Amino acid sequence: MAEEKKRRRRFGDRSDGYRIRNIDAVLKFTPYIMPMRCDACNTYSDRFDVTKTDKFCREKVKSGMTNFSILHVMLAAYVRMLAQRPAINRFISGQKLFHRNKIEVVMTVKKSMELSAEETCIKVEFDPYDTVDEIYEKFNKVVSEVQNTEEKNSDFDKVNKLLTHIPGLLCRWTVKLLSFLDYFGLLPKALLKVSPFHGTMIITSMGSLGIRPIYHHLYNFGNLPVFLAYGGRKSVVCYDGEGGVYTKKYVELKAVTDERICDGFYYASAFKLFKRYVENPEVLNEKPTEVLADVD
Repeated sequence: MAEEKKRRRRFGDRSDGYRIRNIDAVLKFTPYIMPMRCDACNTYSDRFDVTKTDKFCREKVKSGMTNFSILHVMLAAYVRMLAQRPAINRFISGQKLFHRNKIEVVMTVKKSMELSAEETCIKVEFDPYDTVDEIYEKFNKVVSEVQNTEEKNSDFDKVNKLLTHIPGLLCRWTVKLLSFLDYFGLLPKALLKVSPFHGTMIITSMGSLGIRPIYHHLYNFGNLPVFLAYGGRKSVVCYDGEGGVYTKKYVELKAVTDERICDGFYYASAFKLFKRYVENPEVLNEKPTEVLADVD
């Protein structure tokens, strides 16, 4: 992300993203027709052949990455997709279109491996040049920091507890004030850093719950444009052209997206690329030869 960090901040830019001005009139006008994120939700469903991916994960575990899983492949595939389709890392705020300065993934995790354990939200920053091994290290480091601290309170927990001490009616006005500040890009950086409502995308695994993935809504507060949910592995019996039988493993994916950040053709291209990386994860062992930049 070095190129974006060097970009000079101009009038109208935000601390978490720069204003995109060179876009079609339709993209400029759409946020005024659909001012809320819930107005602009599109849903997408697919399933990934993870036969090769499953083997890839087992090899990583054997190499010493003890808890390497398909989650890490999903994260690495999404980051690599963003390196080639940067417009998916846009967001709408204040009826304006921005490109996010960073790749920030949000996820809810258990504070400990117990049924009664509380959950917390983490936000992990990645670089478009990251390999799958680097994704694994960065993600696990943040998870470990939350799970291994004595009080097990993340920065998100501390802010959340502070807000819960505000009386109900006053809390309602506090949220309105935060929304007003966010509209004009005036939220403090400290809040943006911990907010689970501001990021590139949020991902959740429904397989650990033993159910199929759901279409999870987007939040009007904040600027998260994509919510991904995926399920557990399912074995499917397939037949070849000669009557032979073989088994493949699939993972089902559900996505909810903010359609205002780019057109449908671009979205389709991005998700096909995402699927290709998940199904062929060996390419994620190497850094990308090129990282594309979004329009200005």
